[in-house]
Amino acid sequence: MDRDSDYLGKYRAISGKLKKRFLRKPNVAEAADEFGNLSKVLQNQECPSYAALFSLAKARCEHTLANHQAEVHSLVEAAHQFMDAEWSDRSLQCPSFEENLTAAINCYNHAVRVSIENKQPSVAATLCLQLGNCLMKLKKPAEAMGHYQKAAELQYQCPLDCLHSLGRVASCKIAIGDFDGALAVLTEMEYLVRERGITGSSGLPMGAFSDILATCEISRVLLLMLLQPTPQRIRPEHAQTLEKYTWESDETNPPTECITEEVFLLLQSVVMACQSRDLTSLKKLQADLWCHLSTEQNHILHLVLEHIAVPPQEASAP
Repeated sequence: MDRDSDYLGKYRAISGKLKKRFLRKPNVAEAADEFGNLSKVLQNQECPSYAALFSLAKARCEHTLANHQAEVHSLVEAAHQFMDAEWSDRSLQCPSFEENLTAAINCYNHAVRVSIENKQPSVAATLCLQLGNCLMKLKKPAEAMGHYQKAAELQYQCPLDCLHSLGRVASCKIAIGDFDGALAVLTEMEYLVRERGITGSSGLPMGAFSDILATCEISRVLLLMLLQPTPQRIRPEHAQTLEKYTWESDETNPPTECITEEVFLLLQSVVMACQSRDLTSLKKLQADLWCHLSTEQNHILHLVLEHIAVPPQEASAP
């Protein structure tokens, strides 16, 4: 307790130096250095929440000096320290109101705002992604989703980065059970790939764009099998996607260009098995598809099997 009181006394002493006095201008740069040094000492002593307070004080000094990069750096340091304190509370199973997490989110949001004001959208997008990742580790996909969406908006001029952020938005929606929302995001991603990812005379996406398009195609088909929209409610672009997997491919209806023929045929079989509610065939197809799908896609396919296993009367009951 004495040690903590001593540091709080030092905090007050440094803050006192910043008060304006007659014919004397406060040395803000010196105060910023002192706050930063004490923050490092407290961090080394495993007092992250106290260290964060000194980092915030340093950020205020940097704001006064109009040193915006240092201000953002100090805010992010404070956010990391508050997040460390949150993890410490959770590991010790301490009851709390998540005040350290709230403080960390506020620090990140402030740093994002400063970066945007100073025309550094890439830095702001990176900070949004960092915060989203932290929230996902804390198993808060609903809260993380908005930060990933903001990152995607800031990255619109960088198509690949934007697509990766949108992919995380879709993952968050799947995690919270918003499958319609996930399907809409994946459809938006496909439009973006075809708009920004096609170069040359081939008319096909290349490299990473091709991989993203394949991932979107597979996930969309599986989500459509899970949602089972009626012909009256299905969107035209989704109906067009399913048509490729409903009938045998021919010259007028070729398979999709970004997935292998083996995966295409397996997905085609999944669609037909779902339409006939053939659970036995679906289980066999699940084993064949397992190695071709991501963890998230395998989870969706598992949900499809659970949905098909429920008799139609029970599935439609309120």
